[in-house]
Amino acid sequence: MSNQVAQQFISALPHARALGMDLVTVQDGGATIRMPYDPRLIGDAETGVIHGGAVSALIDTACGAAVLSHPAGPMSVATLDLRIDYMRSAVAGQAIVATAECYHMANSVAFVRATAFDDDMDNPVASAAGTFTVTALAGKS
Repeated sequence: MSNQVAQQFISALPHARALGMDLVTVQDGGATIRMPYDPRLIGDAETGVIHGGAVSALIDTACGAAVLSHPAGPMSVATLDLRIDYMRSAVAGQAIVATAECYHMANSVAFVRATAFDDDMDNPVASAAGTFTVTALAGKS
């Protein structure tokens, strides 16, 4: 998937636009997406920490983009299962970046790993593993 196609994918998702997600990189089977800090996404007013649901949406979107960028594409993709382990709160005021890798593609299922970080790249905010259903687009054999 080209950078332009990946950006169109992100732009076509209403939740990605609403959360301010921006494609950083895309390569064969991998994607990195950034979500800027936004006070509208705060889940804890006392600390200013971004809500876990916004982090979850970021990770899920990065995983979908990684699957779509796999050399076996183009295809449609949908989340089957996504397990996210939250390791710590993101630091208030910092953007969150999720990097995902589609490490195995079966006939109809893709397997993906992802990690989300704020500015502290040595200390993940969350880690994820997921499976995604994939379907070849019409005309693709």
